Amino acid sequence: MTDPNQSDGRSMMERMAAGDLYIAGDPEMAEAADTAHDLASAYNATTSRQGPLRRELLGQLLGAIGEDTVLRPPLYVDYGTNIRIGSRTFANFGLVALDVAPITIGDDVQIGPNVQLLTPTHPLDSESRRDKWEAAEPIVIGDNVWLGGGVIVLPGVTIGENTVVGAGAVVTKDLPANVVAVGNPARVIREL
Repeated sequence: MTDPNQSDGRSMMERMAAGDLYIAGDPEMAEAADTAHDLASAYNATTSRQGPLRRELLGQLLGAIGEDTVLRPPLYVDYGTNIRIGSRTFANFGLVALDVAPITIGDDVQIGPNVQLLTPTHPLDSESRRDKWEAAEPIVIGDNVWLGGGVIVLPGVTIGENTVVGAGAVVTKDLPANVVAVGNPARVIREL
């Protein structure tokens, strides 16, 4: 991460995309977040009988969404455009995807209710936090992963394909492919 007090001529959105420190309340970022929140609110107001409208709204909100993917409202995002979801993925009610950094979700992923994918990080230095500096690290969810209800995935985590994460787990570090992980912090309890 770059020094927050360094001016390098990049916009806060450019700094954010690069994983560098940025000011969270920047007007350009606030406008992008407001647009995303408007689209998410419209999406969240739809019913299951409005499939084409839901698909259209998700197409506008997200960076990419694969065929036959279903995200049950409500859905909460920071920007939406940093989220890419593969095909045939299902997310139950209440997905929170704070996409300050990219969130990549593979094909055939199952996401339980009230799962949180959290990319933002904050400086440990209290003065920097008070000045509204933050950063982010990407999250990658591999193909055919199952995240149980209430799972929290922290910044910078990659979860390998076919892995199952038990309900309520807090994933603080990468998980390999083909394992079952549970607990807080999540730990591997068996191979698949």
